[in-house]
Amino acid sequence: MNDFVIETKQLTKIYGEQTAVSKVNLHVKKGRIYGLLGRNGAGKTTIMKMILGLASITSGKVDVFGKNVKGREKRVYPRIGAIIETPGFYPNLTGTENLEIFAKLRGTAAPHAVKNALEIVGLPYKDKKLFSKYSLGMKQRLGIANAILHDPELLILDEPTNGLDPIGIAEVRDFIKELSAAQGKTILISSHILSEISLLADDIGIIDNGVLLEESSMRELEKKNRKYILLQVSDIPKTILILERQFHLTDYSVQDDHTLRLYDASLDMGEVNKVLFMQDITVMSSLVCNDTLEDYFKKITGGEGIA
Repeated sequence: MNDFVIETKQLTKIYGEQTAVSKVNLHVKKGRIYGLLGRNGAGKTTIMKMILGLASITSGKVDVFGKNVKGREKRVYPRIGAIIETPGFYPNLTGTENLEIFAKLRGTAAPHAVKNALEIVGLPYKDKKLFSKYSLGMKQRLGIANAILHDPELLILDEPTNGLDPIGIAEVRDFIKELSAAQGKTILISSHILSEISLLADDIGIIDNGVLLEESSMRELEKKNRKYILLQVSDIPKTILILERQFHLTDYSVQDDHTLRLYDASLDMGEVNKVLFMQDITVMSSLVCNDTLEDYFKKITGGEGIA
């Protein structure tokens, strides 16, 4: 049994002659925040809709909680809370009244479910303010309150900070992190904003034109935002042995048959080059580099960066 709450296998969606999502394999781990990052129109919302059964699957499959969703929808979907696109509420009712209606429709049993959900997202209970008078940030928070009303194990949030000002974005980000850290929720969140995903997600999937280009932990991706020494040598195994034994280097990665990334930028490269030369290792180049995440995303998507 794996620890993936969501796992898609070769998930594909084709509209007519257009492939919106192509053979996507997502792996969302239990209790973590997974950020699905891509430009508008990259296929993020379509993937979420297929996971939730809101869009048909052309080919491939979706496993949620370790099993295929197909045929198990009535057991699986009550364990999920979601916001896809703009949450729909009655404009002439208060936030509390809206949630009370959704609680009845959903059959939420907990007596204080509405009050608890509003408290979590920082909205007042039983106030008189109509939804039509809510700010955009309040509307987004009410949408999340509705998504967590039935205390789901899994949250799927499509661009929950879209259109918010910086303060609103920070507020939404804080209670999404709190839902994961304090309540153990597994969260799949989409965004086109690189800086927000980097502050929020534990793991990240980069999607472009319907194709999942990379899936990695945020920690691994952050290494690409560190200063490092790019070292090209004639003998990688022998170089690693020397660096570990004589320079006590442990933080490095092998890029190819002749290239190393050394993440300790304080190394005395003059001394390193001298020692390698004495051991009959040819140093072809050594450069201090500082790639940013933005540079990395541009490189793998083959175009302009993500906002």
